[in-house]
Amino acid sequence: MLAGLVLGSQALADTQIRFEIPSSVPSEVTDAILAASLLAEAARTEKTDVQELLADARADYERILAALYQDGRFGGVVNILVDGREAATIPPLANPPEIDLIVARVLPGPLYRFSNVGAAPLAQQTELPEEFARGEPAGVDAIREAADTAIEAWRQAGHAKAEVSDQRIVARHNAREVDAALRLAPGPRLSFGTVGVSGNKDVRTRRIRTIAGLEEGRTFDPDELRRAERRLRRTGSFRSVRVVEGDEVAPGDRLPLTIEVVEQTPRRFGFGAEYSTIEGATLSGFWLHRNFLGGAERFRVDTEISGIGGETGGVDYDLGVRYERPATPRPDVDLFATFGVELLDEPDFTSDTVEFTLGFTRYATDDLTVDFGLGYLYSEVEDDFGTETYSLITAPLGAVYDRRRNPLNPKDGYFVDLEMTPFYGISGTSAGLRTELDARGYESFGENESFTFATRLQLGSLAGPDLLDSPPFYRFYSGGGGTVRGQDYQSLAVDLGGDDRTGGRSFFGASVELRADVTEAIEVVGFYDYGYIGTEAFPDFSGDSHAGAGLGLRYNTGIGPIRLDVAVPVSGDTEASDYYVYIGIGQAF
Repeated sequence: MLAGLVLGSQALADTQIRFEIPSSVPSEVTDAILAASLLAEAARTEKTDVQELLADARADYERILAALYQDGRFGGVVNILVDGREAATIPPLANPPEIDLIVARVLPGPLYRFSNVGAAPLAQQTELPEEFARGEPAGVDAIREAADTAIEAWRQAGHAKAEVSDQRIVARHNAREVDAALRLAPGPRLSFGTVGVSGNKDVRTRRIRTIAGLEEGRTFDPDELRRAERRLRRTGSFRSVRVVEGDEVAPGDRLPLTIEVVEQTPRRFGFGAEYSTIEGATLSGFWLHRNFLGGAERFRVDTEISGIGGETGGVDYDLGVRYERPATPRPDVDLFATFGVELLDEPDFTSDTVEFTLGFTRYATDDLTVDFGLGYLYSEVEDDFGTETYSLITAPLGAVYDRRRNPLNPKDGYFVDLEMTPFYGISGTSAGLRTELDARGYESFGENESFTFATRLQLGSLAGPDLLDSPPFYRFYSGGGGTVRGQDYQSLAVDLGGDDRTGGRSFFGASVELRADVTEAIEVVGFYDYGYIGTEAFPDFSGDSHAGAGLGLRYNTGIGPIRLDVAVPVSGDTEASDYYVYIGIGQAF
């Protein structure tokens, strides 16, 4: 039985286009036929020109058959009738003045399966696709994927010019089987030849070669070409990067390469804002130069003012400067230098701090980044116990593992940020180790992944000096937008008796969110946050804890969602308001 699909009509020429496909045909095959057809597109766009419609009809024979071959159907029949005449028989110079009805009648035919398949010669340890095997549906995509897999295996072995030199594909209609044989020509094993650079104006050619890390004479490796492109993109100095292989092999089996770049606008600035009914407003901004000295160096200045109009502590000021030089001393290692000035007016202490760090960033994999450095910190602190001056030598270590698909609005994957700062006290304190862990996970489910379950675990530890001998700015607090929403900022601390209190030596935080898409732009969120502060170096849960919960709204934009959260306290002995409002850009985590 045939099922008729009337896709549309052209009012001007009064032309109707109809597809007749057996109702027993799987829906995915019907969808593939319609996706390949120019007549189907003509109906959707209401094309009216008779000559164009006839051209589409003539082209559809090949296009529809190709779609059937993709699905492994080699016995299909396609008839396209224009007012009862086969479109292929209408002479190109004898087009009718008008068309009333076009009928595309498609009989896909039975599914063919592979019988005898093979590809040779193959590089060692080549694994052809499972779909390219005896008994599997004989789709053209399976043959193409087998060819691509075989070529890529030879390229991985250094044979950059490997290609399919011959192919023999025979359909045996009586048996409904297909034989497919591929012949490979690996070509010689090549090495990287001369590396040229084109398209650059402000970034020096020599630095582009250094950052790319393509060494002349090394055995050809396609993965190394992709890594070179990522290294150059990572600098931020280029809008696009492409490594192009030469068409001809140079003497000595060397393959010339050309790095084609399009430079990015060097300067950029940005700003951000957040607001909490208790913590007040936070304003931040940055200025960035992506080619500071002509070698794709990054120079960035960040500023932040927080606590504006807040009810806890005073106004805090932060100024930071960071310089990064890529490919120093190796392609996947960047040199960095940071300098920061911070003035804090916290509920329990005030501090004026200056810090300098010199170190390196190692890009271990696409997902893993490791930092290590050596720094100096000087701080003057005043709290309930008097005034103290701290002078520290620090050796910060950090690692970030990011497997989120979209960091601005993650729906799946996970993120882990570990920071460890060994320090040696020249004055004010003894030696110790401060550790912070921030781990986040995301899982989406439901139709079109409309629901997202997000979790976050935070851990803090201060080992070495006793509680009151440790630097106050290294101690931990809980409460507020970054830890527990629905509680006052830094409201959870260690009670020392009377009105005295201070931060703890350990912190544990946990947050869960359930995010639900209402529309493409609007999302509603339910959340619960928990925080614990302890006096020991690691959480033993003998101290105090508190929690908060609430509902939120997100409006998704191109730069991340605009966030509105309303939270209330759930547990804890600390004083808290009836409710809290948080406004910002980006998810809470």
